[in-house]
Amino acid sequence: MADQPHLRTVTRTQGNNAALKTGEVVPRGFTFDFEEVPVLVQAFRRMVRGLEFDVSEMALTTYLVAKAHGVPFTALPVFLVRGFHHGAIQYSPSSDVRTPKDLEGRRVGVNRGYTVTTGVWARGVLAEEHGVDLDQVTWVLSGDEHVAAYRPPGNVVSAGPERSLAELLAAGDLAAVIGADLDGSDVAPLLNDPVEAGFAALQSRGHYPINHLVVVRDDLLAECPELAAQVFDAFARSKQQYVDRLRAGHLHDAGVGAVRRAGGIEPASCR
Repeated sequence: MADQPHLRTVTRTQGNNAALKTGEVVPRGFTFDFEEVPVLVQAFRRMVRGLEFDVSEMALTTYLVAKAHGVPFTALPVFLVRGFHHGAIQYSPSSDVRTPKDLEGRRVGVNRGYTVTTGVWARGVLAEEHGVDLDQVTWVLSGDEHVAAYRPPGNVVSAGPERSLAELLAAGDLAAVIGADLDGSDVAPLLNDPVEAGFAALQSRGHYPINHLVVVRDDLLAECPELAAQVFDAFARSKQQYVDRLRAGHLHDAGVGAVRRAGGIEPASCR
């Protein structure tokens, strides 16, 4: 074991990778040296801008943009996070917005950058399921892009530091906000019954969005071509243990509770 390569790795602790974090599942041919980044999106940024890790959890759209701009890492089909985004589009019921088409010609806030995964999937829902012309919306960002070289379309602007997206929505300067998880009596999902809408999309056309996957540095893959399969195998065996425990009804033992009892950390936030 001592002569096996140690891979500097970041991945948020959750059910499907918990067995790797506790050491219950041991990789074949290498060792994960896990590091914890309290805010996971900061790890994404560090990876795409500085290749600081050997293996890293990564947002799908951040990966696609990074790859298009020549960042030398490659994704594996290890989908750590998937979910629906119909509920990510919020608006103020006291406004004159009533349907998704009402967003055309208006300003809509987007949490963080234009290429953030939730924003991308939510815009897809607006366009594909509700016929919204995305070019007719001004997208207002609260932050910048993980991939610094990326340049957004002309209808994308910055909110600036003066007011938050919540404040802009409350003031009527935004017709809706995507991905900010706003609280308050005057904020609601724009789409009716978003949970059921997500399941309906899954049933009708297999729409089950990928949020996070795993990337490995290209220089390591060139040096050790079998590494991709080995990393995939480790995550697959960990997920299988998680699924087996869920099916057996051992919900507490299936996820991060096991990591806490083994001396691990609290799961990091992905926001």
